[in-house]
Amino acid sequence: MAIFADKSNKVLVQGATGHQGVFHIGAMKEFGTNVVAGVTPGKCGQEVEGVPIFDNVFDGVSETGANTSLVLVPARFAKDAVFESLDAGIKTLVVITENIPFHDAMEFVHYSKYKGAVLIGPNCPGIASPGKTKIGILPGQIFKEGSVGVASRSGTLTYEIVNALTEKGIGQSTCVGLGGDPIIGTTFIDALDAFEKDQETKSIVLVGEIGGTAEEEAAEHIIEFISKPVFAFIAGRTAPPGKRMGHAGAIIARGKGTAESKIKAFEKAGVKVAKFPTDIADLVEE
Repeated sequence: MAIFADKSNKVLVQGATGHQGVFHIGAMKEFGTNVVAGVTPGKCGQEVEGVPIFDNVFDGVSETGANTSLVLVPARFAKDAVFESLDAGIKTLVVITENIPFHDAMEFVHYSKYKGAVLIGPNCPGIASPGKTKIGILPGQIFKEGSVGVASRSGTLTYEIVNALTEKGIGQSTCVGLGGDPIIGTTFIDALDAFEKDQETKSIVLVGEIGGTAEEEAAEHIIEFISKPVFAFIAGRTAPPGKRMGHAGAIIARGKGTAESKIKAFEKAGVKVAKFPTDIADLVEE
């Protein structure tokens, strides 16, 4: 089993004929992902890595039965791309695009919930279920099939931690990059609940960072609802108060959202917190 993505996902790529689309369609297919369609207006009839290109999502869904969309379009087109997919019946969306306007994200995240769809992102690396599928830009070579579920706000740290797990022979059930923006579709709590229900997942790793209250909320949720062992890493321990650290969501304000407050919340919930990213593998192994 896996959460949110498995072999049943038929992937349509929006922005398929651009440089990133071409590269990542090839990488996903190499991983084993069932990429069935691409969409670039005006490019209907072309192919990318053997994948047919359509002018719009509705045609792609109608012709191929696509049920999942990977959004790789520029930020100014992202909201329309998400709305188009949702209106075409897509039920799983992975939005890689960064720098999407705040209000655009608010609108399409709300609309995805209204439509009953799973939306991962925006500004995320995607999701990978080793041995099943990869939807996004995660490097496929770092994964190993196994029983550790990973949910992360940071793309680069995800890669480092997953690679450390794999090097120790510890495989992953699903790794989901939640995204670093203030407004995201799938949260830590959503991932925790899904991993709790997944029989294949035996333990959970959360990768957080300074800013916002997502980690504190996750810690409270763990106390009440999660029975599986949880491990965590928090980035930004040395950040000065009020400092923004890369992600739009990584902002400390009025003493809240600090690494210290997040670590304390996790420790109260019985979560073992690693000091360095690569220490996660040692904690899980123990």
